[in-house]
Amino acid sequence: MRMRIPSAVATVLAVCATFTVAVAGASPAPSVKAARVMEDLGRGVVAVRAGSGQVLVSWRLLGLDPEGIGFNVYRSTAGGAYVKLNSGALTGGTNYTDTTADLTRANSYRVAPVVGGQEQAPSGAFALTAGHAVEPVVRVPLRSGGAVKFVWVGDLDGDGEYDYVVDRQTSPQKLEAYSGDGAFLWEVDLGPNSRNQDNIEPGSSAIDVGHWDGVTVYDFDSDGRAEVALRVADGVRFGDGTTWTHENDARQFMAVLDGRTGALRNWSAVPTTYLADGPMAARLGVAYLNGRTPSLVAYMKNRRDDGAFNLMMGAWKFDGDSLDRQWTWQRGGQDAPDGHNTRAIDVDGDGTDEVAEIGFVLNGNGSLRYSMAPQGIIHGDRFHLADLDPGRPGLEGYGVQQDNPSGLLEYYYDAANGNVIWRHGGGPGDVGRGMAGDVDPRFAGMEVWSFSGLYNASTNRLTEPDTSLRPWPQLGLWWDGDLTMELLNDGKIEKWDPARPAPSGSLPRLVSTWNHGAVKAAQGGPTLVGDILGDWREEAVYTNASYDELIIFTTNQPTSHRLYTLAHNPAYRNAMTFKGYMQSHHVDYFLGAGMSRPPRPDIAYAP
Repeated sequence: MRMRIPSAVATVLAVCATFTVAVAGASPAPSVKAARVMEDLGRGVVAVRAGSGQVLVSWRLLGLDPEGIGFNVYRSTAGGAYVKLNSGALTGGTNYTDTTADLTRANSYRVAPVVGGQEQAPSGAFALTAGHAVEPVVRVPLRSGGAVKFVWVGDLDGDGEYDYVVDRQTSPQKLEAYSGDGAFLWEVDLGPNSRNQDNIEPGSSAIDVGHWDGVTVYDFDSDGRAEVALRVADGVRFGDGTTWTHENDARQFMAVLDGRTGALRNWSAVPTTYLADGPMAARLGVAYLNGRTPSLVAYMKNRRDDGAFNLMMGAWKFDGDSLDRQWTWQRGGQDAPDGHNTRAIDVDGDGTDEVAEIGFVLNGNGSLRYSMAPQGIIHGDRFHLADLDPGRPGLEGYGVQQDNPSGLLEYYYDAANGNVIWRHGGGPGDVGRGMAGDVDPRFAGMEVWSFSGLYNASTNRLTEPDTSLRPWPQLGLWWDGDLTMELLNDGKIEKWDPARPAPSGSLPRLVSTWNHGAVKAAQGGPTLVGDILGDWREEAVYTNASYDELIIFTTNQPTSHRLYTLAHNPAYRNAMTFKGYMQSHHVDYFLGAGMSRPPRPDIAYAP
């Protein structure tokens, strides 16, 4: 079945698009009246063989779990009755090392919360096959298909556990959905307008080229099941077989699909302000602009004949029925430097999210909060927003620059107002990488680094005087049992040790992903990094060389540190929805050596 927009309706939409909210006349930012609604996640139990006779079992502490909650761990062998493994309720880290299993037989694990001395209903189970490989890996089967660049997670079926949405870099491109155990759910064919996969000016329905994605996954209407948001154009065939048609191949629309079937739920026109210059490439993600419910936000650009770019940003709200555009912001002649990543985070602590680029921030109502251009900031590849300095109120930012004529290479700033706190020059130079994370516990707070050395962010002090011994600034993730960040670089999970500093490639290696059949995706990295299974440590998702299996790396190391799942932290969960040039995610509190206990997140679970 083909789905056509009547030309009269399309004309009205195009006209209306020119009357979107002007920045100067934007309404005041809404006040926060309730906690933000987030996913009602299950325990995410996962088990991996950590040694010849050891199984590490790990599970989620949820954001709203009561104080003092404990857990019992149960094992079923070869389909037999579940047997409790621990003698007393576990109140430390949410992981357990089983050393008594008969690993020649199949074993299933589940956990039961204990509240006030009373055991609660058990979680879902995770199964290890008989003779399972000793590896820090969960393998999820996929259909045969083309290369995969990105993977998204969301609870598509409402069971409290994450499912997977996978792209296929074929021509035309495809989008596929799978349940958490690998059962195929549906496919979307992106159609003939996805064949142009130019990384700067892609086709109107192309996804996942350059720093664009055009897809994100989230529970937009807070009904307990995730939807898939997708930018579509003529010829896209949805999961139920219906096809979107429009006589103008350059016309684009935001669509929300049912996560269970891939069928269209509703759509909204992308404004036609810059249509004369062709279709707009897009980066999509999630922000809680009103502090309570999620919005779809988009960063969109196309290129003029003179080589310059038009930049438009927008927000849409899906209420389970209609998809309504809340605002658009057009850069026009404003000096507002953008980059290759978008972040949505509450920069001023008022409970509502702002939408941030490398050199400017928009308020939740679409007005410009600040631009850093007057301070000499221009385009750059990567930036981070986090509580880099726990001794200073609020959040801080760190960014790098691409060929700044002033010589600026990197800078550190107040995230609430954009005021630069310190800067490093020595350029111009194309600083293509930049990282932030606590990798040196000798100094309070996080370190930031590109290629000029490893600096403690708060003091602007080199933690290692020999700048050549700094780690490579690619990706970070939490993997081992301490609170400092590990590094994910070129398929290697590494640990930078300040007592024995060395550059990447010479560091102690925790995992070599290729030893487990993984192949690198875009920019030499994974398809996804995020806390999707087990406790608060993060997973890195790759595929095998045949692209018929997800290889999910999950820690095999115990920890005594207890933190609620990072997926229930608002800033972190927002960050998981954005792609661009893939960057590390951050929580909105300081996570590192010497950290304070994080505050309970101000959230409520979706029904």
